[in-house]
Order: sequence, then structure tokens, then C-alpha cells
Amino acid sequence: MKLRALPRWFKRRIGYARLLCLALLIGFAALRLADPAPVEEVRVRTFDFFQRLDPRKKTARPVTIVDIDDKSLEKIGQWPWPRTRIADLITELTRLGALVIAFDAVFPEPDRLNPSDAADTFRNLDEDTRAKLRALPSNDEVFAEAIRKSRVVLGESGAAEELAALDKTLPVTGLAMLGEEPQRFMFQFPGLLRNTKVLEHAAAGRGLFTIKPERDGIVRRVPMIMLAQGQTMPSLSFEILRVAAGSGTILIKSEKAGIKSLGIKGFQLPTDGSGQLWVHYARQDPSLYVPVINVLQKTVAPEMIAGKLVLIGTSAVGLNDIKTTPVSENMPGVEIHAQILESALTGAVISQPIYGIAVEFATALLFGLLVIAFAPLFGPITLVALGGAFATALIGTSAFFYIQHRLLIDFTYPLMSTTAIYLTLIFSSFVREQQQRKQIRGAFAQYMSPVLVEQLAQSPEKLVLGGEEREMTIMFSDMRGFTSISETYKNDPQGLTALMNRFLTPLTNAILARKGFIDKYMGDAIMAFWNAPLDDKDHELNACEAALDMLEHVDELNQAREQEAKDEGRPFIPLNVGVGLNTGICVVGNMGSDLKFNYSVFGDSVNLASRLEGQSKEYGFPIIVGSRTALAVKDKFAILELDFIMVKGKKEPEVIYAIAGREDIAQSGRFQRLRNLTIEMLSCYRTRDWDGALAAIARGRKTDEARSLELLYNLYEARIRGYLENPPPEDWNGAFALLTK
Repeated sequence: MKLRALPRWFKRRIGYARLLCLALLIGFAALRLADPAPVEEVRVRTFDFFQRLDPRKKTARPVTIVDIDDKSLEKIGQWPWPRTRIADLITELTRLGALVIAFDAVFPEPDRLNPSDAADTFRNLDEDTRAKLRALPSNDEVFAEAIRKSRVVLGESGAAEELAALDKTLPVTGLAMLGEEPQRFMFQFPGLLRNTKVLEHAAAGRGLFTIKPERDGIVRRVPMIMLAQGQTMPSLSFEILRVAAGSGTILIKSEKAGIKSLGIKGFQLPTDGSGQLWVHYARQDPSLYVPVINVLQKTVAPEMIAGKLVLIGTSAVGLNDIKTTPVSENMPGVEIHAQILESALTGAVISQPIYGIAVEFATALLFGLLVIAFAPLFGPITLVALGGAFATALIGTSAFFYIQHRLLIDFTYPLMSTTAIYLTLIFSSFVREQQQRKQIRGAFAQYMSPVLVEQLAQSPEKLVLGGEEREMTIMFSDMRGFTSISETYKNDPQGLTALMNRFLTPLTNAILARKGFIDKYMGDAIMAFWNAPLDDKDHELNACEAALDMLEHVDELNQAREQEAKDEGRPFIPLNVGVGLNTGICVVGNMGSDLKFNYSVFGDSVNLASRLEGQSKEYGFPIIVGSRTALAVKDKFAILELDFIMVKGKKEPEVIYAIAGREDIAQSGRFQRLRNLTIEMLSCYRTRDWDGALAAIARGRKTDEARSLELLYNLYEARIRGYLENPPPEDWNGAFALLTK
């Protein structure tokens, strides 16, 4: 094969799109290895879905939550309670046979209600009473004594900042390590908040109850071993397991990839590389909870406590220990510890296998290569069907591993990778189609309007003769006095062309800005329409707005030209424009021959719009509209009825109107007087009250508004003089027949 032919062969047989897809396949593999937060979030939300779909089924109830609930707070008082009251709680739970008692709370300061403090702060006490109070044991000592007589695990908290130096004399849980140094993989808290010294020495164990939600606020994984202010600490739940098992130490197994598991005598719990446990959630279970007040009042059923791991925590909203989990939006933090204990003791834990990422890579590679190789060969329906089958297989396999083996296998990475490759191939196909459309635009742009060319590029099948009936609003506009203006440019044709462009450009912009379509330019005239080719439910309103905008643009142009004429010392001739608007059913579409088309419109409504534009100079108003247009916009503009005319070539007469301004003009007193004078004059005219009509005209000429109606008055006065000499026939309906088109 010749070297010069290699690019053509490559493009034909392989294609640059496939090469790009291979690069994407490699890029997604690198992205999965890096595992940034957004990628991880997609994956864990998929695992959330599995937990909601198939939550853990409870096969045993080894845990009871003694709840500091709203009922108990109401009976006992606000938290924290006196340590003597908590000591009573420990004593009663121990009497009922609790296996281990653990606190999802920390007691970092001495009790504020200690007797010695009362002796120093209470007023009006005699010295004998103060001495008796000081002789009593502190509440903390009473609490510690209750702890010594039971198996109690105290809760501790990780803090966001370093606290006072740790007391090295306080007891800590023994740790043994197998494999790599695990501390570098652990979650770290800058500070550690511990209990008072007397309580720490009395407890059988101590663990961190701190639960750190993930980026989206959901608790999915809970660290089982952590670093807090440099101290390696077990979690509260795993410390409960250690104390319950009577084990002296915790064995941490690690490898180069991270922490593998935590073990105690006869038990091992798998974790992820950071020492976290994926919590296998069951539905929220109110039956786990026993109010503290029921225990203190000795009304709790003994079987709820005997032989159970007892967690003391709170569900009270005011104590702010409510978490969001994959199965619940308002689970108390203490129940998350209970769920960990339940799943660990019943063997119902979930985990991500070490080989999981290898399965993900293999799946992404296999399906990615299949799509690259075969997707361009299939039609869209086949591709959609195969894509659906592929997605179903991935999701089904992942769900199978979760439901049957409690393994978390991610399907989102191979699905995203393959979908990105598929979309890239689709996009490359789209680019090729766009290139074809560009060729069509280049071939037909010089023959057709831009809008039609774009329609043709998007849908070439529209390149046929024919049209459709639509209700449309048609506009004709024309420059007044063009002949006299052009005579001043008879020796300067370029100047006349520049003036016309300067005149037509703002008018065109006004039409286009109001959703109009320019049909054609006819010298100094413009034909435009609304509601085609695109639908416009407000076509009458937009057309009238465009007409008023055109007048404003012409005024601005005249001001600029007048200043230019003054500066150059030449006479100034103002430009004026007349506009006719009419609404009705028209035929619109591709009009022309087999060789050349034009998107245009025709019909009686078009003809009437043209006639109305021609009459604007006769009535003295620059914008004249037909009755359907006027009725559609009568609440938005200053509408003035002008005449009832019979257009040449039509059998039905038409009421015509002038648009004198927008709504602000319509509400003005001047326009109201103008309209009342016109209504009075027309009423007399159409009832053959010639004297009344002439009298109304005479009164009108004496008002401030006379100048606005001068041409209209002259027109009607001339008609009335004619009718006085030659009265109209008996069946005359008030219509006036226009003699010219």
C-alpha cells in the first residue's frame, strides 16, 4: 500500500472516530484509577439504590437502644442529667441482665450538680449543711462506682481541632497489628474529646461514636478504627464487640492497598482500605427503642434488656443526633451503631471485594471494544436495543452479586465508559450530517431566503412545490415621496443606494426583532408576514409593535439626517413611511417553478394589506390595519376607526382602523377626545345626517386635535359635498368603494 493512500485507507476502514473512542476507553480507565469524588459519588449512590431495593432482613435482635427521648426529657428534665440519675440507670440495666452497656455520648466535664459545688454556690446555707454537702461523694464518683459494677463502654468524640494534651495515664484499648502500618490509611481527627478521668478508669472500654457523613451528607460507611489527636481508637460499636467477647486486644490486618479487617477473639470484620465498614442497613426499627424513663420507673419488659447489648443514646430532635442513611432520612445516630452491631453479629455484612475493580476494568474494556468495532455497522433501532440489553446485563449482574452474595460490584464505570464511546460515535455521525447540510446551504443560499435554506438543510424533503393555509398577519410598507427624494440624487446613484440601505436596515431590524419574516423588498417597499414559517400565537400584536417600532426608527433617522443636512448646508427632505397591516387566512409555502423556489404568501388578505398601505397617505395616518388585526389588539393600542370601504376586486366591505400609538396613548385624554370626535362624525355620516357630520367636522377643527384629523376631515367633507349633490342609493350601507388598487 502506498504511503499517500494510507490516510484514506485508515479513514475508510477504521475512521478517526474509532481512534478517538480508543483514547476515551484509556481515559476512563485512568479516571477510574484516580477515582475523583464525582465518580465515587455516582458509584455509592448506586449502592444506595441496592440497599433501598433489598435492605437487610433481621434474623436476630441482639441490641436494645435505651432512648433519651422527648418523653424522658419531659419527665426528668433537660440534658445533661445529674450523674447520679445516670448511675441509677446503669444500676437498673445491670440488674436486668444487660450484657454490655454503651454510651453514645461523652462526659468530658465534672457534673455541674456535684454536692461540693452546691455547697459553694447555694445561698443561705448554714456551715453545718455546707460541711455535710462537701462530705458527700461527687456525682461523678457515684456514676463511676455504678460503671465498675457493670460492663460499660464509654463514648468518646473526634474533634475538628486539637484539644488539650492527652492524659497519658488514661487507659486505652490494646491493639495488635499484622501486615503494613495501618495508621497511614485511617481517618484522622485533629482532636480527641474524652470523659473525665474518674469515669475513664472505671469503664470496661471506650470507643469513638463520631459518625462522619460523606460529601452528600449520607452515612454509608463508618470507620471501625481511627486516629484522633494521634491516638489510635476503635469505634464505639467495635469496642462493644470487644468487651462483649472478653477480648483484651484488637487485631488490625493491613496490606499494601490498605486495611483489610479488624479482629477480636473468634471474630473478624472486613473493612475497606480506610478501615471503614459498609453498613448493611435494615429498615428503621422503632421496636429497638426503650425510653429511659421506663427503665428508671421499672416498667420495661425484662427480655428487652437481659442478655442484650444496650446502647444509650437519643432520638430527641432537639439534641441534634439525626442522620441520613440510604434507607432513611431521619435515623438517630445511635441506631446506626445498633445496625452495625446487628449486621456484624448476624454475619449480614456487605463489602467491596478486592477483585471488584478488576471485574469493572475487564467489563469496560470488553464492551467498549465491541461498541467501537460493531456500532457503526448497525442501524439506530438495533443499537438502542443492544444498548438496552447491555445496560440491563450490567445492572442485573451487579444486583445479583449484592442480593445473593452481599458484594458491592460497581456497574456505573463500565456503563459510563461504554455510553461515552457510543455517544462519541453518534456525535461523529452528527458532524458528518452537518457537513452535508453545510454543502446544501452553500449550494442553495444564493437562490433562497436564509430561513428556507436552513429549513432545507434540516429537512431536505421540504424541497417541493406547494403550501399550506394559515392565519397570518401581512405587512406592506412604503416610503412616502420617494420620487421627489430620488430626483435629488439623480447625479449620485451611490448616494441613493446608501440612503435606501440606511432606510431599509432599521425597518428590517424592527420586523425581525418582532418575529416577522421578510418576504421581499420592492424598491423602497417591504413585504413581511407573521406566523410562518414558525408559529406565533401573538402575530397580530407583534406585527403592530413592529409597525410602531418602524415609525420610531424613521424618526431617529430623520433627526440624524436633518443634523447632517444642516452641517453640510444642503436642504433636508424628511423620510416618511406608510404601513398597511391585515390579518386573515393565506396560503404560504414554497412558491415558484421546478428550478427556483421562494418562500412566500398570497391570498385576499395579502391584497388587502397592500391596499391599506396605499391608503395611509389619504387618511393622514401612517399605520392602517384591517378589522381582524384591530380586534385582536384593541386592548393594547390606541385604535381609531377610519372608514368602511369596498376594495376593488372584493365583494365584502371592510372596516379599517388607524393605530395611533401604544396603550399609554390610548389612555390619554387627547386620544379619547380624538376618538369621540371621529365616532360622532362617522355616526352622522353613516346615517346620512350630512349636516350633523359637517357640524362634527367643524367642531373638531376648532379643537387642539384638529391637525391630527385634518386629512380625514378633508376626505369626509369632500365626500359629503358630493353626496349632497348626488345622494347615495337607498340601499347604501355606508361603505365607500375605492377606485384604485
